[in-house]
Amino acid sequence: MKQIRIRPKNAGFWTDWAAVIALAAAAAVFALLRGGSFFSAANAVNILRSMSITTIFAVGATLTMAPDGFDMSACSLATVSSFLFASLFLWFGLPLWLSAVLTVALTMGLYLLTMFLILVCRIPDMLATCALMFVYQGLGLWWTGGGAVSAGMPTPWGTAPVRGSWTEASLAIGAAPWCILIMLACVAFAFVFLRYTRHGRCLYAMGSNQTAAAYSGIAVKKYRFLAGMLTAVMIAVGAIVVCSRNSAAQISGCDSYLMPSLAAVFVGRSVGGAEKPNALGTLVGAALVAVLENGLTQMGVVYYVLPAVKGGVLALALVAAYGPRRWAGHMTKR
Repeated sequence: MKQIRIRPKNAGFWTDWAAVIALAAAAAVFALLRGGSFFSAANAVNILRSMSITTIFAVGATLTMAPDGFDMSACSLATVSSFLFASLFLWFGLPLWLSAVLTVALTMGLYLLTMFLILVCRIPDMLATCALMFVYQGLGLWWTGGGAVSAGMPTPWGTAPVRGSWTEASLAIGAAPWCILIMLACVAFAFVFLRYTRHGRCLYAMGSNQTAAAYSGIAVKKYRFLAGMLTAVMIAVGAIVVCSRNSAAQISGCDSYLMPSLAAVFVGRSVGGAEKPNALGTLVGAALVAVLENGLTQMGVVYYVLPAVKGGVLALALVAAYGPRRWAGHMTKR
């Protein structure tokens, strides 16, 4: 008996723009409740600043998910990267630019372990990266001797650090406008790379059907490795911004960004009908998370209730984005 899929009227519009509609609705509600303080220029900068780190990590997750990958260990590795950056700059007294470059290079080197487990050992992404969360946490604590890295603290081997304090330039990285510009640069890179380059199209082809992509001549392992290395760069950049903002590399300092960054990617998948991880959608998802947190804070919602409220609104946005599409795909008429 022939089955016919039925698409609800106007379902495409609501599913394609659910995240944008949720963002606009949240902004409108907070503007009505808080007046001009929510839409002030200073508050706009606060929102952009607060979403910058989440967005950078989310862009890394977008690059991982484009070829159907998944990484649960990214922010644990970012904590290690922040330790490396702080120790290179403070303990060893390297110039700021060299500390940043070496942090990126060392993070890419550490990410080779992730690629080894996934590409060589053929362990599923979720299982491999869950295990590596603990590995990276242990490596970070081993390197620092079990503590944070901040100005004035002695090294684990008992000597005084070469540089006793952070410089203005190093602290400016985590402050506006530099953190915002770094965020926008990461989004722009991912947008152009995924949408307009052959490499990005190959990653998307793998995400749609990896077997078909392999049969079409795409070097699946090569492109998965490329996506991993680009993700490592974003992890290192995000770690440097976190370290600069906190004026220290703290224990588990980046771990809390994992869930918001993944939420931003999943919320943004449906933006504009993309139905795949994309840079602009990820930016919208991160903006939704930041607007919710900023508006709820202005409303006086206590900090320990914020995660539940944000999670509920994000869940509603996901239901609006994916629910009608799933329903339309399974509705049949005999």
